[in-house]
Amino acid sequence: MTSSLLSRRALMGAALSAALLAGATAPAAFAATPHSALSTAAEPATSVVPPLDTAALRAAISDLDHPQATAAQLRVGGRAGQWYGTAGVADIRTGAPVRADDTFRAGSITKVFVATVVLQLSAEGRIDLDKPIQDYLPGLLPKSYAPIKVSQLLNHTSGLPDESHAGIPKRDTPEAILEHRYDRWTPKQIVATLPDGPMKFTPGTKQEYRGMNYVLAAMLIEKTTGKPYAKAIGERVLRPLGLRHTSFPGDDPKIHGPHVHGYLAMSDGTLKDATEFDQSEAWGEGELISTTGDLDRFITALFTPGKLLPKATLDKMFTLPGADVRLLDGSPAAYSTGLQTVTVNGVTLWGKTGERYGYNSAVVATRDLQRRVAYSWTPTHRDTSQMEMVLRIADAVTKPASRPAGQAVNAG
Repeated sequence: MTSSLLSRRALMGAALSAALLAGATAPAAFAATPHSALSTAAEPATSVVPPLDTAALRAAISDLDHPQATAAQLRVGGRAGQWYGTAGVADIRTGAPVRADDTFRAGSITKVFVATVVLQLSAEGRIDLDKPIQDYLPGLLPKSYAPIKVSQLLNHTSGLPDESHAGIPKRDTPEAILEHRYDRWTPKQIVATLPDGPMKFTPGTKQEYRGMNYVLAAMLIEKTTGKPYAKAIGERVLRPLGLRHTSFPGDDPKIHGPHVHGYLAMSDGTLKDATEFDQSEAWGEGELISTTGDLDRFITALFTPGKLLPKATLDKMFTLPGADVRLLDGSPAAYSTGLQTVTVNGVTLWGKTGERYGYNSAVVATRDLQRRVAYSWTPTHRDTSQMEMVLRIADAVTKPASRPAGQAVNAG
């Protein structure tokens, strides 16, 4: 096995900063809004969201030069208005336009699906969220680690130390990234990169977004159900909701069927197709393939009590750790059980961002579903320039319209 874990755990954090990319595969995109704006408690039952400004929505995704991207699509739904638009092309070789059913890599949105199934199993009495993961997966983590509750994995308060990168080849250039695109990982190999210690902080006392938390959570699903975690999610979420365009590729590096291609700019500025990429390195935390339509259907069902989760269990997804638990930089906690939250222009959104090479995405909504947002776009540079697009979208979906706007769906 030629290892590429450095790019998952270190390169992205160094390149995009903790505010933008927290961990291996997902930018905390909306969380880039100043942390003082972050919600620290579940929002009221009813949201106040502005009418849609379709001109602003169109403008948010149409500038593919700032930052450089090859395609973008944005879907806004909810009782307060609906809109769908695209920009760019799905394939620069053929010039094919982006279609609504084109799939893309959705990165760390995977974590919401994993958290949903763990919470389902909790509601069924098969998993105790207050029980240490070491009790469920004995011998997997170093003996020196303090007990880590399952709930602390789901809300990123586990305190796991940084993975060891000794002997792992760097992927610090776009050329090196593509050189290692077919590296193959197993879950145990990923977990084995954790050092013996010490832990970064006492579990439950601080918060740090870590993909490893969800590698362990997915292993817990497999231990509890006796099935591959992707199959368990398929049976419990994908098929019941009819998410026909959502899948977990496992070791298959290809995206099958109509899809949006992702590209990386090489050191000389030329673009190379990065769509084909082994996702085993993102096992359990970032390998999802989906569409904006499927993600919208998923978050609608998830936020509807009784659809995927009973209300008492669902409430956990809208509950942040106590006020004394803060991110490592001292700012308020931003992650609940399976979700992240941010308030933009007075509108509190809950959901998840996702990032893979050549892809950036998110699915968020107000708790009452007055406003739902799913987007995907294809940045060619894996750096902080990605924030330009993300912040434009965040602003466009939350700010009041400058003039009355229609509610018609734009299939542009």
